[in-house]
Amino acid sequence: MIYYQSENIKMPKIAKRKVSTWVKEVAKRHGYKVGDISYIFCSDEKILEVNRQYLQHDYYTDIITFDYTEERVISGDLFISLDTVRTNAEQFNVSYESEFYRVVIHGILHLCGINDKGPGEREVMEAHENESLALWNEMNTEE
Repeated sequence: MIYYQSENIKMPKIAKRKVSTWVKEVAKRHGYKVGDISYIFCSDEKILEVNRQYLQHDYYTDIITFDYTEERVISGDLFISLDTVRTNAEQFNVSYESEFYRVVIHGILHLCGINDKGPGEREVMEAHENESLALWNEMNTEE
């Protein structure tokens, strides 16, 4: 089951059924099934608090993924700072919507075992993000 909630901010406009279908398809393409996924949309202040409390990091970020995956069933809590998503969209000169969906799927890709911190991993993650975003676009133009 995929859950969507917000903490101390307005819930973003999100087509929950479409996003859930997309997330399940991306997981399936990586050899996984979806267990329990919680998206928690929040502010920079909240994500900084979570980053400090659980990861001992003192900086803002767009997403923090807590991975509870077991075997081939992905589960996790994904905290997404809508403030940082907006800032990144401006910085990278992309639409807010595009950046939003990139971050939404980024956490799922982490749960599927794709990392982005080591040498060469960022490029692999970006390729998977781009592939997943192309699928999202394809799924939303078939109507």
